[in-house]
Amino acid sequence: MRVLGIDPGTVVTGWGIVTFNDRQFYHIANGCIRTKSQSPLPERLGSIFAALSHIIQEHRPNQASVEEVFISRNVQSALKLGHARGVAIAAINQAGLPVHEYSALQVKKSVVGYGRAEKGQVQEMVRLLLSLPKIAPEDASDALAAAMCHINHASPMTLAKEHRQ
Repeated sequence: MRVLGIDPGTVVTGWGIVTFNDRQFYHIANGCIRTKSQSPLPERLGSIFAALSHIIQEHRPNQASVEEVFISRNVQSALKLGHARGVAIAAINQAGLPVHEYSALQVKKSVVGYGRAEKGQVQEMVRLLLSLPKIAPEDASDALAAAMCHINHASPMTLAKEHRQ
């Protein structure tokens, strides 16, 4: 199973690709899509869509996991985040991949074991689980965690089927 994880944002969208074989996580790639905060929102969303489409084409994941919108007090920020999330889901959908959605609480609990873990704890656990030489940037680390969360939630039959293919 090769999973693309996405941590959406209008200025920084993190992405990471993880595979799972023989009860072990393996890091494939990760990064951050950065847009200029001064650019108009439609332009930033177009850049995110294009970059994610390219990443999907290059790395060929067969599943995708997107972190759900965190409800904040700032309605404007939540709406913009929802736009970025929608663009990510559209890019995944256009590629024909199944989309799975998890809350930040689910992602943290799945990777760290505690749903209210701090960002630094998530980054360090991602580094350890993927045997990375150094901590990934925060947004990429969150995306890798989202990918691992989906793998942790996948049924054993799904994992076995993906492993045979």
